[in-house]
Amino acid sequence: MTTTSTTPPVRAAVAPPRATPARKGSAILSRHPRLRLGLLLSAPLVWLGLVYIVALVALLITAFWSVDSFTGEISQTWTLDNIIEVVTGSLYQTVTLRTVGVALAVTVIDIVIALPVAFFMAKVASPRMQRILVIAVLTPLWASYLVKAYAWRSVLSQDGILNWLVTPLGGSTPGYGLPAVIITLSYLWLPYVILPIYAGLDRVPDSLLEASGDLGGKTWSTLRLIVLPIIWPAIIAGSIFAFSLSLGDYITVNIVGGANQMLGNLVYTNVGAANNLPLAAAIALIPIVIIFGYLALVRRTGALDNL
Repeated sequence: MTTTSTTPPVRAAVAPPRATPARKGSAILSRHPRLRLGLLLSAPLVWLGLVYIVALVALLITAFWSVDSFTGEISQTWTLDNIIEVVTGSLYQTVTLRTVGVALAVTVIDIVIALPVAFFMAKVASPRMQRILVIAVLTPLWASYLVKAYAWRSVLSQDGILNWLVTPLGGSTPGYGLPAVIITLSYLWLPYVILPIYAGLDRVPDSLLEASGDLGGKTWSTLRLIVLPIIWPAIIAGSIFAFSLSLGDYITVNIVGGANQMLGNLVYTNVGAANNLPLAAAIALIPIVIIFGYLALVRRTGALDNL
């Protein structure tokens, strides 16, 4: 009987992977998650800085220039004339008050409408109905801004469908003017208010509402003491959208506002017809200062801490 001895096969030694620059960079990024996050955000932050911050700085600089009355060319000599005119002029004070009043009215109307709609979507509707309602809220955003504005112009006109419906009841439509502007802007910005409030209500635990009911809490007490403090940051977020978008709007005012003007209309007039870019830049600083003041006020209340 012969025995054969078997020797294990000799395996060829595998060379370690070559340390290429790409592999070294990948290893560094895998060990430093903050560096990964910084590189990921660098491109959008640079783009934001170029498009937004640089544009604001250029706007601020342009407001201190002037227009030569003879040639119509922009003179880059520094002056405070535009700022003084905007701050002290009665026209600009009146238009600023009108613009802020319209923006506040639109914001309040949208919040009042959005709260019950968002509450029904988040806490009452079934999951299937929630999806349908979210699509219904988003659907107006797919339509053209001008189409919606002109549609409201047709509805609110003296021979529109709304006037045809309310005339037999002794009523009348507002026609063109500030009420029409407020109605149209409220419709345009309503989805931007509903969605943040809906997201805030969706995060409210149902157990809190059930516990309040078990302890004898009434509906309004539960909403005021439990739900409202939780969704307050969401309400503030929605109000920022409605307020800021209304401050800068000028197209709706041109379509349904009649002879009334807002700050956006004055900016458009000075850029186009008057060809006075420095004065337009000075006027444009008014809504920017207002919205930054509003954000600072909201931030001091702590309403944005949980957004």
